[in-house]
Amino acid sequence: MPSFSARTHKFSLAAQLLVLGILTLNLRMAGAQIGVCYGMMGNNLPPANEVIGLYKSNNIQRMRLYDPNQAALEALRYSGIELMLGVPNSDLQSLATNNDNARQWVQRNVLNFWPSVKIKYIAVGNEVSPFNGGTSWLAQYVLPAVQNIYQAIRAQGLHDQIKVSTAIDMTLLGNSYPPSQGSFRGDVRSYIDPIIGYLLYASAPLLVNVYPYFSYAGNPRDISLAYALFYSDRFVVRDGQYSYQNLFDAMLDSVHAAIDNTKIGYVEVVVSESGWPSDGGFGASYDAARIYLDNLIFHVKGGTPRRPWKATEVYLFAMFDENQKNPELEKHFGLFSPNKQKKYPFGFGGERINEIVDANDLNATVVPLKSDI
Repeated sequence: MPSFSARTHKFSLAAQLLVLGILTLNLRMAGAQIGVCYGMMGNNLPPANEVIGLYKSNNIQRMRLYDPNQAALEALRYSGIELMLGVPNSDLQSLATNNDNARQWVQRNVLNFWPSVKIKYIAVGNEVSPFNGGTSWLAQYVLPAVQNIYQAIRAQGLHDQIKVSTAIDMTLLGNSYPPSQGSFRGDVRSYIDPIIGYLLYASAPLLVNVYPYFSYAGNPRDISLAYALFYSDRFVVRDGQYSYQNLFDAMLDSVHAAIDNTKIGYVEVVVSESGWPSDGGFGASYDAARIYLDNLIFHVKGGTPRRPWKATEVYLFAMFDENQKNPELEKHFGLFSPNKQKKYPFGFGGERINEIVDANDLNATVVPLKSDI
């Protein structure tokens, strides 16, 4: 019979292994909340099969693809990577006005690859806005296209596995401060309310592109860099029972509140894009991008003050610097260079860089924090 000390040692070892297992599981769960957007607007990018290999070797478990690129879909087979598959805005009209077109789209781009490609979402259109001159004419087609794609998915019995939605940006909000008073613009309610109603019916999330960078760059007088980059040492905004130490949570909770304030029902939110540029504009620098992305990856394993029980699913923008995008700022959001080298030292599986942030190293002015952001 083993001595007490031997049994204690065995118990201690078993306990350590259990704790290690739990920590490993937690890291995997944290990593699983992170995806990366795979944009292709560059003439110097590696082929799709090498890109999928880069995702796998860097433990990136989710991808957003903006259109059904056949080479990328083929390369994704049996990779285990979960996919948000995009329907480009240019296809919205044909899919909205013809059910057969929607069925054919689903057959060609979903059924031909399922289940060897783990399609999780279909994002029907990106940042269509009723008041944006460039996309306003498409607004009438978004919901019918979403519904037709959904019906084609439902007909195959896949509507519980593949959720159909659309991606919006923050300009659809008329008010975002304080977050609890978040609301959609009056002139978009006739557009967004029926979409929210459909999402409630289909148990699908709203996809939202959330960029603290643009809020900071547009108003650096009232929004501090520390607040935007997750390293404020105090709560900046107190909003009733909720307190905010970073801009990302405040922006995301303003979307949650805007949905709640429609009184239509509870709809989850997936952050379909978020990033920070390393060059090309005010507040854009390598260090600022590195700090934002590293902190975001670590931060989203938890929820927001308004949704503390729900880890935030977020897709980082973007996999590569894309040299064919405009304006110049848009060319510098990549996590990797086109030669497949990581731009930043952090990883995607829950680990992070431990460091003390010196605002003076960010090549940007940190202004005093204010409450009226």
